[in-house]
Amino acid sequence: MRYAIGVDLGGTCIKYAVIDENGKFHYEGKLPSKANTDSETVVRQLILAIEECMEYASNNKINLLGVGIGTPGIVDETQRTVLGGAENINGWINVPLASLVEFKTSLPTIVHNDANLMGLGEATFGAARGCSDVIFITVGTGIGGAVIIDGKLFCGYKNRGTELGHIPLIFGGDTCSCGSIGCLETYASTSALVRRFTERAGSVLLPNNDINGKMVIDLYKQGHPMAKDSLEEHWQFLGQGISAFINIFSPQKVVIGGGISESGDFYIENLAKSAKKYAIDTCAINTEIVRATLGNKAGSMGAACLVFNKFPNI
Repeated sequence: MRYAIGVDLGGTCIKYAVIDENGKFHYEGKLPSKANTDSETVVRQLILAIEECMEYASNNKINLLGVGIGTPGIVDETQRTVLGGAENINGWINVPLASLVEFKTSLPTIVHNDANLMGLGEATFGAARGCSDVIFITVGTGIGGAVIIDGKLFCGYKNRGTELGHIPLIFGGDTCSCGSIGCLETYASTSALVRRFTERAGSVLLPNNDINGKMVIDLYKQGHPMAKDSLEEHWQFLGQGISAFINIFSPQKVVIGGGISESGDFYIENLAKSAKKYAIDTCAINTEIVRATLGNKAGSMGAACLVFNKFPNI
């Protein structure tokens, strides 16, 4: 049996685990990432997490193949250095993360974008297990995702592609955080759903409340007309984006992750209806749109998969 350490770095916490090649968790933990400090502090937290896993492995006579780390932002084509683009981690620019971890732990280390690894986890152990061609989309504050072709992550030349949340959706639309306008993320993220519902409802209708995605979903279930309009609009926006991915890649499965995907079967059913409405029939004939199943373990599991794929036997 092969074992690896899978690490999922986020803006709030670090999730980490010792995972075997069948996807079983033998040990797991969580530490604050201290992302609002500096890159050196974040690296120290990562090493603390990895050393904790190493201690468990040593005590249980487990031989570790290496460490996989999922991080926000852009990772270079060698899968060793974080180039930047992680707005939720202070100073996370040009960090030679794999080398820093290897120096401290002596374990082979590989680094990749966190959304890509969530997709890899779902394709290997989750909702798309057994599929060779998969699109993964995570819907939250923004929209991220992964493209898997012939069982392998596709990331574009030098790891610079697959920014699925930033396909142009609306000509002359709202400004996106990426600097462009009219992006899918700007119209179909959970943040966008909340924003557009708030614009409809106004503070008079919902005084003294912090509006969030769960509230909009709950109001939809209660028959609130503005929540209904907002969520139906959300499905149309996101469905159009998904239809573009179906027309280009014709995947076996489109896997939807993020907290909003767990709202109930109605969410995926309505989203699938919208996507199939806009997709070309011959492209969509073999595509199923499903909810992600691994939850917050997807990133760690995908990170471990990186190790199993990169270092099959050491």
